[in-house]
Amino acid sequence: MTTKDNVWVVNVPVATLWTSPESPRQLDEPGISNPVDLEAWLNRLTYPLRLDLCDKNLVQSQLLYGEQVKVIESKEEWTQVIIPTQPSIKDTRGYPGWLPTSQIQQTNKQAWSGLSTAQVTSKRTTLYDSNSQPYLELSYLTELPVLEEDESTVCVRLPAGSGFLSKEDIHIYQQEMAKGSGDDIVQAGEAFLGLPYFWGGMSSFGYDCSGFAYNMHKANGYQIPRDATDQATMDGEEIPLDQLEPGDLLFFSYDEGKGKLHHVGIYYGAGKMLHSPTTGKNVEITTLAGTVYETELCGARRYWQKTEAKQ
Repeated sequence: MTTKDNVWVVNVPVATLWTSPESPRQLDEPGISNPVDLEAWLNRLTYPLRLDLCDKNLVQSQLLYGEQVKVIESKEEWTQVIIPTQPSIKDTRGYPGWLPTSQIQQTNKQAWSGLSTAQVTSKRTTLYDSNSQPYLELSYLTELPVLEEDESTVCVRLPAGSGFLSKEDIHIYQQEMAKGSGDDIVQAGEAFLGLPYFWGGMSSFGYDCSGFAYNMHKANGYQIPRDATDQATMDGEEIPLDQLEPGDLLFFSYDEGKGKLHHVGIYYGAGKMLHSPTTGKNVEITTLAGTVYETELCGARRYWQKTEAKQ
């Protein structure tokens, strides 16, 4: 169990949060192991197998290397956790689910809360170990405490030990990130045009629709709810559809906007949307007029703040 001096953190580049210990299939082994092999796992997943992640309620979300979790209970090789940084109506403490126990470990709480944080700003970057050997491939927006830096590299704390990142691939901030504008949110998302959709995805290996919205806001200093239904109701400012600005979130419901909410995208401007559509498709910019999205559009919210946005 966690002691008051320690915290639990993810120790693989991307850890998938499962609905239950029984959720993973045999073919999901590369995704639940340590070391994890994301490319091998994703390559195994045919279109029907990817659909099952959603349709059979197998996967809930994902976490990045170094992210903290709150441990609820352990069950053999699995641990039930809460993700405090992913707000959800499912649990007031954060997003609930199950992780392979091998993909998390305890580390010193005080050491993990350094004054400076290195955030990965490239789509992916190589983490080097203390011997300057390639160690892990990290996702966009992975965050690690800074120990020291020189002209070209930064030394970061790892769950066990330390490593190095290239300064070309990171941004260093103290305590809190500067807030971005709606245009900044759009610009962050444009970098991922063509990236395949992945249900539950919260990494640059693949995003789902709400994970894409969540992370483009995170890249600009805003923490928003994890799921589309919560993004539409838990927080933010409701925006009339005739007053949209780039960076606002658009929500879509079945039955011509009157049924169950099922999708979220980022308003791009000029009647267009930037989004991660659905299994089998890629991040794209699409015109709303004349499409099913026009008939299903049911609301919009703004999480970015004009008064806070960095100049």
